[in-house]
Amino acid sequence: MGELVSIVTPLHTRTRRNYLERMSPEKPECMRVAKRYGQDYWDGDRRFGYGGHSYDGRWAPVARALVERYGLHVGSGVLDVGCGKGYLLYELSLLLPGARLAGLDVSSYALENAKPEIRDSLRLHDAAQPLPYRDGEFDLALSVMTLFNLPPRTAHGALGELSRVARDGYVVLESFRDEAELTNLQCWALTCETFMAPEDWVWFFGQSGYRGDYEFIYFE
Repeated sequence: MGELVSIVTPLHTRTRRNYLERMSPEKPECMRVAKRYGQDYWDGDRRFGYGGHSYDGRWAPVARALVERYGLHVGSGVLDVGCGKGYLLYELSLLLPGARLAGLDVSSYALENAKPEIRDSLRLHDAAQPLPYRDGEFDLALSVMTLFNLPPRTAHGALGELSRVARDGYVVLESFRDEAELTNLQCWALTCETFMAPEDWVWFFGQSGYRGDYEFIYFE
């Protein structure tokens, strides 16, 4: 088993959120729209997801931290499962010119609107399905804020796949440490299917065969 790390948390805590405002009578419909992972989710109204924004370089510190922790270099291979528009892979490409970078996402809209510099390295794929790569093909397989969108029966397999295809792994998952954080998470989440406390996630990693590092995002 890997270690608990803190890489994305500083980025997550930069955003202020009104949890109760999102828990409105229209939330069920907002969830249905969000789970299509189309334009509304990425670039539509904030009720449906990200609310749209111009990329501002916010993933650069995360990329630097990953390079340092996992000893990545220009000959490394990195897979991002749930890459979205490819912002993190773009930052890695600036640090590691010539590295093999690959991204998978279930959203055709995100891939079509990804950073042009990295778009050719991205492909459509549902994380619930086996990864289309050989055993140990990558140096690092990561998944940031994605696998909790799968129900436990498929998240189980997806976690194991990360460790199958790469030497190192890194996942970031939504979680909660008390009733207040659970309430905030339930208010805010639109696409989450698996809600677990940190100790339960760690148990789940063992059951899934996931051996990499992990980080939990909390809604305080």
